[in-house]
Amino acid sequence: MDYATLAVEQHGAVCRISLARPAARNAQSQQMLDELDQALDRAAADEQTRVVVLAGQGAHFSAGHDLKEAQAKRADFTVEERWEYESRRYYGYCLRIWDFPKPTVAQVQGACVAGGFMVANMCDLVVCADDAYFSDPVGHTLAAAATEVLIHPWVMGLRKAKEMLYTGEKIDAQEALRIGMVNRVVPLAELDAATLALAQRIAQAPPFGLKLLKRSLNRSADAQGFRTALAAHFDTHQLSHLTEEYRVVRERGLAQAIQRNKSGESA
Repeated sequence: MDYATLAVEQHGAVCRISLARPAARNAQSQQMLDELDQALDRAAADEQTRVVVLAGQGAHFSAGHDLKEAQAKRADFTVEERWEYESRRYYGYCLRIWDFPKPTVAQVQGACVAGGFMVANMCDLVVCADDAYFSDPVGHTLAAAATEVLIHPWVMGLRKAKEMLYTGEKIDAQEALRIGMVNRVVPLAELDAATLALAQRIAQAPPFGLKLLKRSLNRSADAQGFRTALAAHFDTHQLSHLTEEYRVVRERGLAQAIQRNKSGESA
């Protein structure tokens, strides 16, 4: 199946799905998010596929949600419209990656920001290039209460998550490895091959056993309140869009908020 915003490659038992808007730093448009969800559905149903790699073409994994599109199409959404849109495409689609029945590996280079951070960290494993960095600056740029899916404390620990979100600062690849947020860091030139090799190694395991193991590991997080905490934050994130602070940002323009951010990042 052809996609306008994705590139899909089959490497034996490994399906690599790449975000394919490199000129826009793989900013996540509505079409991209819908196509990604469709591609994952196909990979889940494909008996040949045992592992999925989620990657990004070009210099960056993803600069986050496409705020230029959001400003043009959704700036005047009602509370109900925003909740419905984000509940499905941001929160719901992310949880579908988390619950994907087969192992998933994120392949990250360059920017992995806000919505990009959210998507990558839904994957079971993360392999990143030595130039990768992770950031969620929306508390500073958009007056929003972090991204829609507060995966941060679950993948980096509570104190590091607070530091990252309170300051809006980046975490580089080596720091992400040190705190256990990523599994491996490799030179950029070796990222494709190293990630594929890891995925193919995983694919050698019996698939049904892996499916059961993943369910048990995810249930360990659920037993600690994972799903309840994420659901509670999603509602808090929606509330943050009703504040006076957010109104000021919206009136100035969501896209301009990116430019005011010293890193020029999306959300």
